[in-house]
Amino acid sequence: MNPTYLTPAAVRTAPVPVPVPAAVRFRAACPGCRGRFELAAGALRLAIGATSRTTFYTFTCPECAAPVRKPAGERIIELLTGGGVRTLRLHATP
Repeated sequence: MNPTYLTPAAVRTAPVPVPVPAAVRFRAACPGCRGRFELAAGALRLAIGATSRTTFYTFTCPECAAPVRKPAGERIIELLTGGGVRTLRLHATP
């Protein structure tokens, strides 16, 4: 019987996703009604653009139902992506 060996093509090279607990919550505030609350990762969206002006996160205020858009710096991006927030990468068109 011949042993089976893994070839380099059979080895997984993509990063393995880290499971995020469903209990991850993010503190947020609404600039409209000044409400403060916690949101689950599914309530937030992150858009990463080419510049700091085009990088932001959005959510809907659970108290007044207003759409909220806030700038996202490097630390916010790291926290949101690590917490399981859906991310959209924006590309410039030529």
